[in-house]
Formats: sequence, structure tokens, C-alpha cells
Amino acid sequence: MLSIIGIGDDGLNAASAAVRDRIAASEVLLGDERALSLLGESTTGKRIVLSGDVNQVATQVEAVGDRTAALVVFGDPMFYGLARFLIERFGKDRFEVLPHVSSMQLAFARVMESWDEAYLTDLAIHPLTAVVEKIRTAQKVGLFTNPDVGPDQVAQAMLDRKIDYFTAYVCENLGARDERVTRAELAEIAAGEYTSLNVMILIRRADAPDRPRDAVGRRLFGNHDDAFLQAKPKQGLLTPSEVRSIALAQMDIAPASIVWDVGAGSGSVSVEAAQLARDGAVYAIEMDAEDHGLIQENCDRFDVANVIPVLGKAPEAFAKLPDPDCVFVAGAGREVTRLAEAAFARLRPGGRLVVNLISIDHIAQARESLMAATRAAGHEPNLGVWMVNIARGADQLERLSFESLKPSFLIAAVKG
Repeated sequence: MLSIIGIGDDGLNAASAAVRDRIAASEVLLGDERALSLLGESTTGKRIVLSGDVNQVATQVEAVGDRTAALVVFGDPMFYGLARFLIERFGKDRFEVLPHVSSMQLAFARVMESWDEAYLTDLAIHPLTAVVEKIRTAQKVGLFTNPDVGPDQVAQAMLDRKIDYFTAYVCENLGARDERVTRAELAEIAAGEYTSLNVMILIRRADAPDRPRDAVGRRLFGNHDDAFLQAKPKQGLLTPSEVRSIALAQMDIAPASIVWDVGAGSGSVSVEAAQLARDGAVYAIEMDAEDHGLIQENCDRFDVANVIPVLGKAPEAFAKLPDPDCVFVAGAGREVTRLAEAAFARLRPGGRLVVNLISIDHIAQARESLMAATRAAGHEPNLGVWMVNIARGADQLERLSFESLKPSFLIAAVKG
């Protein structure tokens, strides 16, 4: 049995009797140099300094064999700690975990805020752009920063995205003699310098909005067509908001989905798919250079950072892209069927493809092609087909009338 033990900067002085007994009885003691140095000289076990690489740590732990051992870390080993990795690697039967107060707990205690419903994460394992998006709607936030992404960079990234409604705390060297807690506005934090051992706490100011004023009225999906920039000669060719809403619903986009938008145009589907796949990525494939440029402009308008515009012709452009979970294909001619076949072949098992056609002539061909592709993969076809007729209300001569949009057709297919 290997005991994974959490300690603080005061070493064994504040440790429980159970922790001291485990360490005293251990034939092998593992930890980084700082943790092992805090155990003092009274322990007799062989000391092994852990590698900075987790796979090498696993090898060091495996080499312990059946000897009684203790692995010493700081704080709570299960809270973004080494214990999670080792238990996933070797199973629960081999370990016991004796936690100490985590630095996150200490940080919230220092600023005297509860943390039971806070958004907590570690910037060592999650990209800053994704974290900032989650901060936008959070009430309280606790961040483990790291030497590569410090509090100043977090604060500046938030200000760049107009998220300026948090009070920030930077808690450095918690539990040590040189502990320091800084409370400041984000602009001050962005201009500061901090030690690498810190936790950043963000507290949302009362009555602060979820988004900047110029974004009020914008939705996750189904935004009005006029909200998107379009090339002038092609004005009105983007997927109408009502059809876009049905298509996105049928794509069943998850927060971490990889999405392809084939024939993205100016990017209306890409932008809204990106807002749904906030931890994933959307590849907006477009062969027209002018529309390709508009994709990024529309991403900037909606403040989405997870759309990757791809200038190229499909299906050749598919070659360098990761396999998708969801695909949207739009077009008017026979080429749509060929693109749908190629995209369906790359779709991950369980993935969903939605085809939008504006001509009734090609529906049967596209449907039969996708049914054949599904059977070829060893599955019974799982397809849905819709004809979408939309009429929008309009005032004419003080009377309500309806203006019909051109009928649109959708085919949705599930792979497996």
C-alpha cells in the first residue's frame, strides 16, 4: 500500500498523528525536493526525488513494488493533484489518500469567500481562451496559475474580452512566512508581477452583466440574419436563422465537439456552432476568399475564438482536419452529395451530419447516398428529412402580412 499524503509549508508540525505514523513507517519516501525537505531528518525511509514528468513518476511508483511507501505532495492530492493521475493509472486498490488543506481552500479562506459553487480550474491543463469564456458567466472563480500563464496574463485576457466586472485577488506563497494577498482591479493585476506559487480568486461584482452591452440580444443560435456580415453581391444567401436553428439542433453539438461547416460562406453556422461547442473547435471550410475573410470578421463580432477558417476547396480541404463529431454541409447542386459522402466517411462513430439543400431535385440522391454509406459501415440507416417552409410577419399598410422565404430542405444522418 502506497500512502499519498498532503502536507503544508509547515511540514509535519501541523500533520495529524495518522500522517506522522505513515511517514515514520515507510520504507520509501517519494516527493519533490521541497516536500521531502520539510519532513526533517527524523524519518528513516529511503528518499526518492520525483521526476517532473508524470510518466516517469509512474515508473518510479511502480519500482517501489510491495514496500511500504509514502508519496508526499502539497495540499489535497485529489484536487488537481498527482493522486488523480496515479489512481487512474494503477487503480484504487493500491493507494490510500491522506489530504491536507489545499492552497485553493486557503486562498478562499484568506479572501473570506465561500467556494462551494465557484468555477475552479488549473491553467496548466486548460487553455486560457477556454477558461476566460467560462469566467464570463461565473459568480466566483478559483484559478491555479502557472509560470507560463500568470495572474497578469489572465487579467489582460479578460480585459481584452471586455470582462471587466470582477474584483481580483492574487494569493501568493500561501501558508509560508512570505505569504501575500493582493486585492486589486483587473487593470492593476495586469500590470503587476507575482511569484509562481499563487492562486487567483475572482469575485463578480454585484449586478454585473453576463456580456458587454453591445452583445445584449444576441443568442447562442438563431440570431437574426442581419447580425452577420455578408458579401454584398451574395446578400441574403446565408442560411436563414430559422433553418440554422433546426440544423444546429439536429447536429446535437456537445461542449467539446469538433465541428465541420462545409461551404461556410460568411460563417453564420460556424459562429453559432462555436458558441455551442465552447470547449471544442469549428472548422469553417470556404473556397471563396472574400467569404473566408468575412468568417473571421463575424467571429470577432460575436467574440468567439474557437472557429478556424479554412480557405480551400472541399473535399480536398478535409485531409488536414481532425475527424469531426458534427458536420454541416450546404449547397445547391449535385456536388453537395459528393461532399456529404466524403464528410460522412470521416465522421466519428455516433457523429451527426446535416445537409442543407435549396433544390428539391437533389434530395432523393443525397438521401439514398447517405443510406448506402450507413449500410456500408454495417449499420441500419438513421436519417431524418425535413422541408422547411417559413413565412415571416411584416407590416404593410398598417396590416399584418407574411413574407415567405424560399423552401429549404434538411437531411440529418447519424453514423451508427
